[in-house]
Amino acid sequence: MVNGSFATLKMMFTIAHLTFHEALRKRVLLAAIVLGALFIIIFGVGIYFINDAIIKQELRLSPSAIRTQSNRLAYNFLAMAGLYTVNFLLVMMATLLPVDTLSGEISSGSIQSLVVKPVRRSQIVLGKWLGFAFIMLIYATCMIGGIVGLVAIMTSYDLPNIHIALPIMLLETLLLLTLSIAGGTRFTTLTNGVFVFGMFGLAFIGGWVEQVGGLLGNQAAQNIGVITSLIMPSEALWRLAAHYMQPNGIGSLNITPFSSTIVPSPNMLLWAIGYTLITLLLAIRHFSQRDL
Repeated sequence: MVNGSFATLKMMFTIAHLTFHEALRKRVLLAAIVLGALFIIIFGVGIYFINDAIIKQELRLSPSAIRTQSNRLAYNFLAMAGLYTVNFLLVMMATLLPVDTLSGEISSGSIQSLVVKPVRRSQIVLGKWLGFAFIMLIYATCMIGGIVGLVAIMTSYDLPNIHIALPIMLLETLLLLTLSIAGGTRFTTLTNGVFVFGMFGLAFIGGWVEQVGGLLGNQAAQNIGVITSLIMPSEALWRLAAHYMQPNGIGSLNITPFSSTIVPSPNMLLWAIGYTLITLLLAIRHFSQRDL
């Protein structure tokens, strides 16, 4: 029993290792790394000049508690704007990187080189998921850490609760990654990409409908947003992370584009974790039953 479990884990990690090296050869990953690096550089240059302007303004005007708080809100806004862009980049990466990992191999017939060996189909799915998850977690951590680090170094402003928000954003990345892999067990590559982006778009629109409903006190619109978040919780995860990263309840005052009139419940984290696990199990089941 122990030897069988060890062999299963060894096979999964072998497939994960192969998936990792396969992903490194993909142009989409190279493009994401280059664009990510350019974004970090441009963001850093922008922060430098904006902070320089703020400091010069402080030298001309007498400092006050109100002015200091205003500067903190400005730095928070800049950091949130950077992370908002990074979040979209992570969504694209989590969707496009594995979008053809199973569907493309099935259509080309290359998957036969794996399934003819003494390898369980569940090991193939889990191994590929582990390989892509490892890449995405490293990429996401570097991108988020780059934004937060640049703001902290150049402005001496520490984004609040980043230790809470970072795992939430990583969970959103894993959720979309899992959905893309699961879609590859049922759809063609093109259909899979449209499906995952469509689900993200549904969550995005539903989230804004809920926020507008909260602002206007419209319960029906709020209910639409809640239902949409249950169908696809990606936007709810981002809004929850954004809420934690805004100081002293500023996120609930609706004074920035990242504010939330209605903050998602922390229970949404449990739902998102369960959603991801169920999606992964469905991917294993569909791939195991599919005629290759």
